[in-house]
Amino acid sequence: MRALLSTYGSRGDVEPLAGLALRLRELGAEAVVCAPPDEDFARRLAGIGVPMVPVGPSARELTRQVPPPSMPQRAAEIIASQFESVVAAAEGCDVLVATGAMPAAAGALSVAEKVGIPSVSVTFQQITLPSPHRPPLAYRGRSFPPEVTDNRALWDLDAQSVDELFGEALNTNRVANGLPPVDGVRDYVIGDRPWLATDPVLDPWNGAPELDVVQTGAWVVPDLAPLPAELTAFLDAGAPPVYVGFGSMPMHGSADVAQVAVEAVRAQGRRLLLSRGWADLTSVDDQDDCFVVGDVNHQALFGRVAAVVHHGGAGTTTTATRSGAPQVVVPQLADQPYWAGRVADLGIGVAHDGPTPTFESLSAALQVALAPETTARAKDVAERVRTDGTTAAAKLLLDAV
Repeated sequence: MRALLSTYGSRGDVEPLAGLALRLRELGAEAVVCAPPDEDFARRLAGIGVPMVPVGPSARELTRQVPPPSMPQRAAEIIASQFESVVAAAEGCDVLVATGAMPAAAGALSVAEKVGIPSVSVTFQQITLPSPHRPPLAYRGRSFPPEVTDNRALWDLDAQSVDELFGEALNTNRVANGLPPVDGVRDYVIGDRPWLATDPVLDPWNGAPELDVVQTGAWVVPDLAPLPAELTAFLDAGAPPVYVGFGSMPMHGSADVAQVAVEAVRAQGRRLLLSRGWADLTSVDDQDDCFVVGDVNHQALFGRVAAVVHHGGAGTTTTATRSGAPQVVVPQLADQPYWAGRVADLGIGVAHDGPTPTFESLSAALQVALAPETTARAKDVAERVRTDGTTAAAKLLLDAV
């Protein structure tokens, strides 16, 4: 069997597909990943021997555009790139797995339809799936009417927003490729039996009963890479530090964020690790209690830190939870406030109020996260987190094909 795994987004959208690709290979199948052409992604997939087909514009450059392109403009570019690149990549494939940004998933699923292979729609956060128990996320510049408070009514408005933002671009490309237009982009992407690739302890499914959701567990790449010698030496030289990093978030004004982080962590009497990430965080002075890291093995690192301060991406949240490290989540956008809330609800850390930490707000959050009871709770939850999500998903794909 040969599987095409398609996504468009940040590292958190690409990394799970790397995990699934590796598990499929272990079970005797082939997999190729379609992802944005960013060097980070290409290097990561090449490092584990997973072939990659670059699709669309750079995801990192899109986050840096000021002002950012309109959503319909971005959707048109992303969807067109799916038809341009994914059709060729799908040749000889038996199944397509679609995830990532809504327009990219819609384009990829359309490609599967065009070439005549089965497809699976996957999400790495359940907040994209309709639920009577919570409202949908509002798209940028498209807030919901304040007088509408019923969740089901809000999800109906969400479906209208998705059609207005992405419907024209999707259907223009579908018709140009011999496919009929779709009526309802969101429901087309979700389908009748979507997969939810999250851990059921960290993220128990709580959505619409009419959706036949398959929760596989989180898709994680087992990382055996050793930590750099200089980092290991820093860790061995003192008490566990606090890790601060925001992954693929640009964190505009990152110099201020680094200054705030350094001062707040030092105020707790702790050393710290700063992760550069897409925000290019760096040390603010030459004191030896701060160490700057690049792309390192979080699975190995997070078990050796006192706490993890991060943006709340699904992958980072899952890795930190599995490690047993308490967390401070500083959410920036999209699903990140949801993950911040899950961390707080489980008692394994703190949801920071807003995307911009100050010395006072981060200090207060760290005091709670570093408290003995939070650390104990984080270790208890870590023991209950599943680690077999890619195995479950790979077997489901093999059975389906």
